[in-house]
Amino acid sequence: MNIVLDTNCLLMSLSRRSSYYPVWQQLRAGAYVLCYSNEILMEYEEILTRKMGPAIAANIISALLNLPNTRQVQVYFHLHLISADPDDNKFVDCAFKAGARYIVTQDHHYDILRHIDFPAIDVISIDDFLQMLA
Repeated sequence: MNIVLDTNCLLMSLSRRSSYYPVWQQLRAGAYVLCYSNEILMEYEEILTRKMGPAIAANIISALLNLPNTRQVQVYFHLHLISADPDDNKFVDCAFKAGARYIVTQDHHYDILRHIDFPAIDVISIDDFLQMLA
């Protein structure tokens, strides 16, 4: 199952003390395929560096680049489906190009996707995704 993970959901899943840690564990175990674009990877690195420091950020990015169940997607087009926060469109574009089953996010800017017939991109919360993985 291909998914795109919003940056905040990635952050929420990294701490061993977090109830969302199984999302990170299941990624490392190969339970799903994490799709990302260069833009997403750059955002991951920027936010991880700011929140956790450069060494930890570098280790996480290295893991993402080297896991066999991560997939880098080259995005050549922009759908511009989210106007409330245009920065979120990189996740939508990646999900569309990768044929991802879900975008996993807590961000309500993505709710607009529920009202768009094409492209059909499903959005689920990290809680729902966690339940799917259980």
